[in-house]
Amino acid sequence: MLTPLEIENKKFAKQMVNGYNVDEVDEFLDLLTVDYERLYKENTEARAKIEELDEDVTHYRAIENTLQSTLMMAQSTAEEVKNVAKQQAEQIINEAQTAARQDIIALEQQILLKKKELEDAQKQFDIYKAKMESLLISQLEILKEINKD
Repeated sequence: MLTPLEIENKKFAKQMVNGYNVDEVDEFLDLLTVDYERLYKENTEARAKIEELDEDVTHYRAIENTLQSTLMMAQSTAEEVKNVAKQQAEQIINEAQTAARQDIIALEQQILLKKKELEDAQKQFDIYKAKMESLLISQLEILKEINKD
């Protein structure tokens, strides 16, 4: 690409016959130089802006990648925490069920023991009752004997 300075310094060979008017050519080149210089500056500024925007895009893509990996890590961690919590809940439930079964077994043993104690008490009561009945009968017999005499 030509620079505005190269356009301004461009010299044409002068011809005497059927040549261009030197003043008109110089005037046109001056106008062309001004326009071309403005376009050249705009082009340079646009390229700088494009380069800056490319850097920004690269920066934002890096941020996006970081955010995506952070999000993936957070999701993975959340799944892990959820799985650990589920395992802990299952373990707590299993422990509670085991403890409940042990309590049931212990209560059933206590019930059996209390039933045996009750049966023993009923047997002792029956024995005591039989002894008392026997005693009363013998006392009654004695009283009958005493009354007969």
